[in-house]
Amino acid sequence: MPPPPTQYTRNGDTSLAYEVFGDPAAGAPLLMIMGLDFQMVWWPDGFCELLAAAGFAVVRFDNRDTGLSTHFDSPRTESPWKALAGGTKPAYTAADMLADALAVMDAVGWTSAHVMGASMGGAIAQGLALLHPERVRSLVSVMALPVTAGTLRTLGYIRFGFFRNFRGTGSAATPEEHVETLVTIHRALASPEFPFPEERSRAQAAISHARAPRDPRTTQRQLAAGRGQKYPPLSNVAVPTLVINGADDPIVKARGGRDTARRIPGAEYVEYPAMGHDLPEELWDDMVARVRALADRAG
Repeated sequence: MPPPPTQYTRNGDTSLAYEVFGDPAAGAPLLMIMGLDFQMVWWPDGFCELLAAAGFAVVRFDNRDTGLSTHFDSPRTESPWKALAGGTKPAYTAADMLADALAVMDAVGWTSAHVMGASMGGAIAQGLALLHPERVRSLVSVMALPVTAGTLRTLGYIRFGFFRNFRGTGSAATPEEHVETLVTIHRALASPEFPFPEERSRAQAAISHARAPRDPRTTQRQLAAGRGQKYPPLSNVAVPTLVINGADDPIVKARGGRDTARRIPGAEYVEYPAMGHDLPEELWDDMVARVRALADRAG
């Protein structure tokens, strides 16, 4: 089945690309927010289709600075961790990225939605539930850290040895080399106990590169965006919440997910033993069933 057509909306001067699986006026509204420097196409089509078959109207979108949404610029390259801890002035803020998500919801006519975010997208989803609770029906935080953790605690949740995997990946010149870099990144993030989805990964990487070649400075800008954003405590989240993390995540320690769930009243926590920092197809059916059950509880 071909992916749905790409549509566009705006948050001020920022153009935002999005796609809809299902009928946004009929299904249970589900907004899906992708992670750091990844385009919406990394939400697998098959996963979105399963959610649509479970009765959801699924909207995925390119965060600002990725894919077909508006891209920004940086005056210079700096370490991602310096960007997180306090480098140059951010090109935009976390509040801007929250407003982007709301603009996409407005574009499809949703006053509120179930919100599912992966990695950085999970932090954005948590932020929406805290700062815009009237717009969030239920919260699904996947592979994410507590958005209220602060810089030092956030750094404590990260496995820094992971980044050795990317030495030499910044020298890609041809489209084929750029696609190979994206596949290399996905392979490093993937669940080690499941077969790597080579064919799907290469297809997603090719689509991603054709839409917008990867700019490593986007990682720095998106990390910097979170600096200085203040949130109420996660105990203020008042909607049904599901927190999903992988025990074999190579970049985010599972206790980041455990801490997130522990701070949200009544949150359900699921830790898949063989899951890395991706969405292995072998777990899709169980994930979809859990998201559907959560939405049913939310009403």
